[in-house]
Amino acid sequence: MCLLFLQRFKLSYILPLALILFTPFLAFADTQTGYASITGLDTLWVLVAAFLVFFMQAGFGMVEAGFIRAKNTCNILTKNFLDFCMASLGFFIFGYAIMFGTGNSLLGLKGWFMAGAENPSGVPLHAFWLFQAAFCGAAATIVAGGMAERMKFSGYLIYSFLISAFVYPIVGHWIWGGGWLSELNFADFAGSTVVHSVGGFAALIGTIILRPRIGKYSPDGSTNAIAGHNIPLASLGVFILWFGWFGFNPGSTLAVGDGSLIARVAINTNLAAAAGGISAMFVVWKMFGKPDLSMAMNGALAGLVAITAPCAFVEPYSAIIIGAIGGVLVVLGVVLLDKLKVDDPVGAVPVHGFNGLWGTISIGIFGRKALGLAYEGLMYGGGFRQLGIQLLGALSVIFFVLIAMGFVFKLIEKTIGLRVTREEELKGLDIGEHGMESYSGFQIFTTE
Repeated sequence: MCLLFLQRFKLSYILPLALILFTPFLAFADTQTGYASITGLDTLWVLVAAFLVFFMQAGFGMVEAGFIRAKNTCNILTKNFLDFCMASLGFFIFGYAIMFGTGNSLLGLKGWFMAGAENPSGVPLHAFWLFQAAFCGAAATIVAGGMAERMKFSGYLIYSFLISAFVYPIVGHWIWGGGWLSELNFADFAGSTVVHSVGGFAALIGTIILRPRIGKYSPDGSTNAIAGHNIPLASLGVFILWFGWFGFNPGSTLAVGDGSLIARVAINTNLAAAAGGISAMFVVWKMFGKPDLSMAMNGALAGLVAITAPCAFVEPYSAIIIGAIGGVLVVLGVVLLDKLKVDDPVGAVPVHGFNGLWGTISIGIFGRKALGLAYEGLMYGGGFRQLGIQLLGALSVIFFVLIAMGFVFKLIEKTIGLRVTREEELKGLDIGEHGMESYSGFQIFTTE
């Protein structure tokens, strides 16, 4: 009888009792596994996005090579290649600490060489660093196009390290590292100001100091078009950049979540690029009588730059408007620079500088509080509060970049020199700077 009772007791009570006792431990284990899975998925997403942004270096290289003359192709590609090398080292040694380290409202002061570095993200530090380093490289390489075909390679290497190690990270700290602009609720989701305005306005002050290419402007003030040598190559570069932007903007979520934010950012990115390309094509068609492919491609890039800051804070229809205005701005910007005799061979200043500014301001017009913005944009009854913050931040960054990079370029000019000799410029920087040709066996006229 006792044995039968024990058997029934075991069957009736031991299993439920065991479940009651061990369920908390099972739940804890499941929670830990789930947390690790979510972190792993977010890490994978951030790394894939970083790889896409890194691939944009190839896009920049192809665009810039296609839009300049054949005799300078090797030089511009070397600059693009070394940009990421210099940016990686500069950002590792100094840049990350300045951008994300504990410090004050102007710059970080802790984490040199990544020792004891802060990690404000939800992914491992090294994954976050790689993503941010890819952004840093993108900012640096923008300047190569604006100063193409006449800048000394040695001077460019110094510039590339300094902007990556100090100038870009200071701006990044103001906005993404807990600095004074972030305290004011300045918004820049993926870098219209942090990346593109920094690179674009650095290119502007650099090309002003460097002066125009030989033959670009006639003594009577007229402008001479200097055609790029390979439009198919430039087209490939634009497609690569467009593709890479799906890592640039959606990757800035830094987490997968339920996927809704990534999806909204991705569709806004695509729509703005499409609208920018179309609007630029129609504007240049109306102004000059032909639907210029190079301007349409720059229009798409302008739309991408413009939507980079507001991509998470606006609705898709607003993204179309922002991109379309960006396409118009890039055409008008090119015309304006030619009137001012500022020689920008690839349109880096209108694409990245002017549209970085426009994209940042557009948040204050079209941004929605329901989508994560601190205040409603002007179009939704928020008045000028967010718009004023955006204007203050954008103009402050532009002023800082013009002063800082103007100092850097003048220092280079007074020491090792900023511009190649007239003979090297006419012969081509491939031969003069690197002793090699991009198209061996083809005659490249030295008088062009």
